[in-house]
Amino acid sequence: QVQLVESGGGLVQAGESLSVSCAASQGNLDMAWFRQAPGKVRQFVAAMNWIGDSTAYTDALKGRFTISRDNAKNTAYLQMKSLRPEDTAVYYCAARRGSLYAKTDGYVYWGQGTQVTVSS
Repeated sequence: QVQLVESGGGLVQAGESLSVSCAASQGNLDMAWFRQAPGKVRQFVAAMNWIGDSTAYTDALKGRFTISRDNAKNTAYLQMKSLRPEDTAVYYCAARRGSLYAKTDGYVYWGQGTQVTVSS
């Protein structure tokens, strides 16, 4: 069973940056970030394939959010810049069996989530 542990959430002011991390218990996994704001459905944010040469982003966040990974540490990162109050959500890490290209769905392993709150 794959375990994912997120860290790095917190409270920031609008316009600031924040990074969250996700440590996986094993390698060779595609990894992704989703988020869920209060009263809203979970939304895909970004994904990276297991090799690290393919990424996918939801269009609205492209340019402000960047996904990366360190395969030596089995860890994925989400760097968030110019944060806005509407970015406030629980951010979830997800993983799936490794594939050639980053995918926006089909994730079967999930972390517990980390809260990101952006104040205005």
